[in-house]
Amino acid sequence: MRIGLIGTGRIGAFHAATLAALPAVDRLVLHDAVEQQARELAGKLGADWAADLDALLGSGLDGVVIAAPTAVHDTLIRAAVTAGVPVFCEKPVAAGLEATRALLAGIAGAGVPLQVGFQRRFDAGYAALRNAAATGELGWLHTVRACTADPAPPPAGYLPLSGGIFRDCAVHDFDSVRWVTGREVVEVSATGANRGDGSFAAAGDVDTAAAVLTLDDGTLVSCTATRYNGAGYDARMELAGSQATLATGHGDRAPLRTTDDRTPSGAAPYDGFLSRFHDAYVAEMAAFTEVAAGLRPSPCTGADALAALLIAEAADRSRRTGRPVRVGE
Repeated sequence: MRIGLIGTGRIGAFHAATLAALPAVDRLVLHDAVEQQARELAGKLGADWAADLDALLGSGLDGVVIAAPTAVHDTLIRAAVTAGVPVFCEKPVAAGLEATRALLAGIAGAGVPLQVGFQRRFDAGYAALRNAAATGELGWLHTVRACTADPAPPPAGYLPLSGGIFRDCAVHDFDSVRWVTGREVVEVSATGANRGDGSFAAAGDVDTAAAVLTLDDGTLVSCTATRYNGAGYDARMELAGSQATLATGHGDRAPLRTTDDRTPSGAAPYDGFLSRFHDAYVAEMAAFTEVAAGLRPSPCTGADALAALLIAEAADRSRRTGRPVRVGE
């Protein structure tokens, strides 16, 4: 199998190394707007490189992974679909709601699979929660709690381009809520605060946020997010049901202490999402090779990406207006 990869920054380089190690991948072809960066990474991995997009898509690819900046995601997806090449793209698939809708409408009839990068769907702990919810072992769910906490804020220059904390950060929780519970979000009430650097307020964003989601069966969900979790990277979820409660993300490397009588393991806390979800990212890339080979449907479609984005849009609107927002709006 011959797989292309566009974008050789931090996440792109990680995906490239993962793909190069997968038995299903015979050849890897890299492309980046910064040619030297792609050439150097190709040299390290024993991969090929392409000088431009046309050369990449014309090199007999079985699939392509897009890890380039958000602003060019929809253009690259359209180009790959037009070339008939199955696509994996990091979220978001486009910069904004209307652009996302236009992209999905434009590629709907092409018959080319698109997989979107919500890696928590491939984490063993989140998968166990999904199974518990589906089998009914927890009884009926009444409360879901989720959090995403970055250890340090991103560069100030990134904030105006990020889409805000709900679209950039908490959207992973929004997708996980849908996937784990099998339910849809119908209403969102959200708020936010700025306790740290003034660059967030200057960008019209917040550095800490909370949202209460109401699912279509009445289950209540709380999602919190922050850019200032100095203890380390924290991503957790808890399902509370009428018969039992189950949680993930509380392992030895979770960046939290407890006042209970427990002996700390001494394990270093997660320093970021790549360490927290390392195995999930590997499983995600392996799944894409199966999608590209026609062995399975996409496990995270463009429609899934749109659904998570709509929740994020509702959360942002709620934060700005101070009222609950129906996702149907």
